[in-house]
Amino acid sequence: MPFEQNNNLGGRKAGSVNKISQETRTIFNKLVSDNINSLQADIDSLKALDRLKIILELAKFILPTLKAIEVTEETNRNFQPIEIIIKNDPK
Repeated sequence: MPFEQNNNLGGRKAGSVNKISQETRTIFNKLVSDNINSLQADIDSLKALDRLKIILELAKFILPTLKAIEVTEETNRNFQPIEIIIKNDPK
């Protein structure tokens, strides 16, 4: 069956919330909130290196991941160095 314009196949509308994902996030958030003291105690009991690894792993879920960019322009194109000439002016 070929694609037809204005054919709604019953999918979610753009920008709508996935109910299952939202419910899972809510449950997980409650789990973490209810156990924050024991989680902190567990992290505090680790060695410094292990504690740092855990914090970096958890940061992936909180902080946005930056996308690496690649510069593809030619670096020597129209390159003109700037010269600064300092004259010793005895007055």
